[in-house]
Amino acid sequence: MKVLKFGGTSVGSAERIKHVADLVCRSKGDIVVLSAMSGTTNTLVEISEYLYKGNVPGAQETLNALSAKYAGVVSELLSGEEARLAASEAVERSLSTIRYYFDKEFGEDAEKEILAQGELISTALMHALLTERGVRAVMLPALDYMRTGEGGEPDMAYIASGLRRLLELSPGADVYITQGYICRNNSGKTDNLRRGGSDYTASIAGAVIDAEEIQIWTDIDGMHNNDPRYVENTRPVSELHFEEAAELAYFGAKILHPACVLPAKLHNIPVRLLNTMEPEAPGTLIYNTRPDGTIKAVAAKDGITAIKIKSGRMLLAYGFLHKVFETFENHRTSIDMIATSEVGVTLSIDDDSRLAAIVDDLKRFGTVTVDRDMVIICIVGDLEWHNTGFEGRVLAALGDIPVRMISYGGSNYNISVLVRAEDKIEALRRLSKNLFE
Repeated sequence: MKVLKFGGTSVGSAERIKHVADLVCRSKGDIVVLSAMSGTTNTLVEISEYLYKGNVPGAQETLNALSAKYAGVVSELLSGEEARLAASEAVERSLSTIRYYFDKEFGEDAEKEILAQGELISTALMHALLTERGVRAVMLPALDYMRTGEGGEPDMAYIASGLRRLLELSPGADVYITQGYICRNNSGKTDNLRRGGSDYTASIAGAVIDAEEIQIWTDIDGMHNNDPRYVENTRPVSELHFEEAAELAYFGAKILHPACVLPAKLHNIPVRLLNTMEPEAPGTLIYNTRPDGTIKAVAAKDGITAIKIKSGRMLLAYGFLHKVFETFENHRTSIDMIATSEVGVTLSIDDDSRLAAIVDDLKRFGTVTVDRDMVIICIVGDLEWHNTGFEGRVLAALGDIPVRMISYGGSNYNISVLVRAEDKIEALRRLSKNLFE
């Protein structure tokens, strides 16, 4: 059994949904994880924002537009009256759930209930289409098995028990359909997985059922060796180690969320990245492959801020770094890169929402300077320290581009450099030319 996940663009129209239906019927017994149709979640967020502000007419107008969109999709997607009726009723149930909150006190729980409707609608549409085609499609409601624990992390034991029970209730189905992104929390309320959304759902589901393979279907043919938006002649990377994929995903490769790598890695389930529009393309296979002595890919992470704490008291000062790290922990802000010297430490963060408070606290330990509008460029491959020459090639490629920080040695798979946002594109192009051409 495989787990196949299709993102919002893959099910973004009636035509795309039909195409996905063709793909999932090529083999039997797989679990298909669907995101909401592209644009739907943004619309549901907009409705929620109106309701937070008490603007019910604004929410109603937005919902009316969404209703009209789905009426058109149902009409185009399905040909039989019975199938259209079933799909329309499912859509209306979700729309009614949203309307229910128009005259209620609105809060976070209500918002999460509204946000869940996108996935519930997309899976209902797929189920109606497959049923009309004579395919035995069984729904596995994510809200019946996907749950997080007290800390917000997936409750893997509960998920495994619940998902296996649902599968046992309907053995031998042609296709099993479930929702990505949505779940219940430990209080039983509707919630969502946030990090990685539907990718995370697919990875968790694949891990708990010991799937043969987890497939992530998007609109690009695998993870490329550089960003095709800025660099010409990029190409898909055929194979990646789990660690390499995690580094690329964390540092900017948008095709895959870093959270979804971990469950698959821990259970040794291969992950394959495939292109919905080019299903025969080999894509990228992510698994516990042996390092092959090459540099695989480059990715960039925008919106980085560098913070330098300089202190003459740091030399031999017991606990200095602990106090610095504790400051970031207290403000619930994660650190991307770090560089140290005898008199100071420089760190980078990608969330500056608490920057002012962080800087204020750090001033107790030394002089603080901040550099904004920076970009981390991550070079990934087999970068064991004894593989000589790779660091030199990276720095030679950057040439006269100013480098604010360098991180090397924390991972066997990654060299990261911090540059100005204005130098990002040129740096990516030079690295491609020097490392891959």
